[in-house]
Amino acid sequence: MKIDPELYSYCTDRQREVLEAYEEHGTGPAAAEALGGTDRTYPDKVLRDVRKKAAREGYAPGHFRDGVAPGYLMGKVTVRRDETGAVKQTWERQSPDQRSVLKALKEVVEGLKSEIAPSAPVKAPAVANSDLCNLFTFTDYHLGMLAWHREGGQDWDLQIAESTLRKAMAAMVSQSPIAHTAVVNIQGDFLHTDGLTPVTPGHGHVLDADSRFPKIRKAAIRLIRELCRMALEAHMEVHLILAEGNHDQDSMGWLADSFAVLYEDEPRLTVNDSNLPFYVVEWGETMIGVHHGHKVKNEQLPLLFAAQYAQAWGRTRRREIHCGHRHHRDEKEYNGVTVVQHPTLAARDAYAARGGWIADRAAQAITYHKRYGQVGRVMVCPEMLEEAA
Repeated sequence: MKIDPELYSYCTDRQREVLEAYEEHGTGPAAAEALGGTDRTYPDKVLRDVRKKAAREGYAPGHFRDGVAPGYLMGKVTVRRDETGAVKQTWERQSPDQRSVLKALKEVVEGLKSEIAPSAPVKAPAVANSDLCNLFTFTDYHLGMLAWHREGGQDWDLQIAESTLRKAMAAMVSQSPIAHTAVVNIQGDFLHTDGLTPVTPGHGHVLDADSRFPKIRKAAIRLIRELCRMALEAHMEVHLILAEGNHDQDSMGWLADSFAVLYEDEPRLTVNDSNLPFYVVEWGETMIGVHHGHKVKNEQLPLLFAAQYAQAWGRTRRREIHCGHRHHRDEKEYNGVTVVQHPTLAARDAYAARGGWIADRAAQAITYHKRYGQVGRVMVCPEMLEEAA
C-alpha cells in the first residue's frame, strides 16, 4: 500500500515507524506482524489517527472534492448552477466533530480521576467565629513564568514562585480573624502556560517559561494542596475556586475536576463546579463573585452577574465581584455592587517590562461578616515575606 508522503510530516516517531511498515508490507495485518504486535488492526488505527490530525491542520486531499475529512462533520454546502440547472461549483464547510472532541476530553478527565487517591481529612480547629468568612485571593500568579531582574526589576522562576506563595498564604492566614469559612480563590492565570508549548492558548503569543510543563503542572498541584491544607487547619469549612484565565483556560478545568475527586472524602472542603468562567459564593447577606477579567470588562461585570446569578443577587444586600487580569489594584463601586480588581504577587516578565506596565506586587485576604459585609483586609507583599524568612 502506498502511503501519502505528506502524512509523514504529521506523524510522531512511532506513527512514522508504523506507516513505513504498512507501506513496506502492503497491508495492516502484515505490518502488525512485522512490528511484533498482536493487534492486527493497530496499523489501520494509526493511519486513521494521522489522517485525522492532518485534516485538523488543513491537509485532507480528496475529501474536499468527494467526502468529509477524517474527524470532521459536513456543515453548510453552497451550490452554484448555470442557466440550465447544471451544477457548476460547490463550496463545502466542514468543521471538527465536537462529539469526538468532547469524548476525548471526558476520557482525559476520567483518567485523571482514576489515578487520584482521595486526601485524608484534616483536623478542624477547636474554635471559630461562625459569622466570619475569609477570602484568600491569588490572581495572575503565572506559576512557571521566567522573569529576570535586569528587565522587570525582580527575578521569578518556579522555585521562587513556590516559596513566595507558601509564605504569603501562611502570613494571610495568621493575620486574618479566626473565621468559620475560608474561600481559597485562585483567580485565573495561576499557570503561566497551558500545555507543552509555551504559548498563550487564544492568540499563540510566545511566553517566557521557566521549566517543562509537567514540572509546572506538578508544582501547581503541590501548591493548591498546600493552600487547602493551611485553610482547613484554620477554618471549619473551605471552598476552593479554581478560576479559568486566559493563560490556563484548559488547565484550570482539569485541576478543578481533579481536586473535586481528591477531596471527595473531606467533608469540610468543597470545589466550585461552575462550567462558566464566572463563580459565586454567598456568605450571609453578601454575594462574592469571581471572574478573572479576560472575558468581560470590569464595568460590564455588575449587569452580567445580576443576570447570570439573579437568585443570589436577590437574596443578598451587599455584593462584591473580584477580578484580576490587569496585574494592578483598582476598585469601583457601582449601583448595588463593588468590583475589586486584585494585584498580583508575581514579578514582571519581559513582555510587561517592555510594555511599560508597572504596579505594586501584593495579595490580599478580605474578611466578611454575614450581616455587615466586608469588615477587614490583610495585605501582603514580597518584601515583607522576604524579611520574615
